[in-house]
Amino acid sequence: MKRWLPLVALAALLPVLLPDPLAADYTAILAPPSLAHPLGTDQLGRDVAARLLAGARLTLGLTVVTLLVTSITGTVAGMLAAMGGGPLGRLVPRIADLLAALPTILVGLIAAAILGPGLPSILVAVCLIGWTPFARQAYHLTVAEKTREYVQAARSLGAGPLWVAFREITPNITGPLLAHLLLRFAGTLLTVSGLSFLGLGVQPPSPEWGAMVADGRDHLFDAPHLVLAPALAVVLTATLATVAGRRLSS
Repeated sequence: MKRWLPLVALAALLPVLLPDPLAADYTAILAPPSLAHPLGTDQLGRDVAARLLAGARLTLGLTVVTLLVTSITGTVAGMLAAMGGGPLGRLVPRIADLLAALPTILVGLIAAAILGPGLPSILVAVCLIGWTPFARQAYHLTVAEKTREYVQAARSLGAGPLWVAFREITPNITGPLLAHLLLRFAGTLLTVSGLSFLGLGVQPPSPEWGAMVADGRDHLFDAPHLVLAPALAVVLTATLATVAGRRLSS
């Protein structure tokens, strides 16, 4: 725990030390990295490091929220389908397979056309599709677990399906579900950033990693830091989450 204290302290101090991410400085437009601006400035003279940090709160926060919604929804749906069997047990996997075949970008375009570009469009697009892999994972895990002896013993003692699912089976499938959650983090992060890159998500002047890449692409050759900083942030974060998920699943 102590080894993380310097990083926590640095993360707490950076918002105080860095300039306002929305403050424009027209005397320092497209400035290269320097002591005053560690990651340079953008086309409006705004500090890229400050915008990257502010964008992290928005990008990662939105990713975590959508993951929580989709993982809980998908896990509950998959477990109920596996425990219930019958028409419900056949319907949920088929709906999940049908929705999983839809491109998230296409759903985002439809949501943006109905709701307008912004956070609601991202939430609708990602949540509508994102619950499906969790449902399939929970379904298969629950089907495998419900034939185990401890489940049969609980049923023989009079436990109902809901008790068996959420008190007996859930503790035994939490590990694989958490590993799956971390592995899905990278895909969700890329989807959220990709939708913002296309202009369907977070709108200017709010900083967001995908939107920052889109804003800086016109200056890729004369000010590459505008693209490299947010792009590397997305790639490194996705890589770390994937590595953690693989270690947890191994």
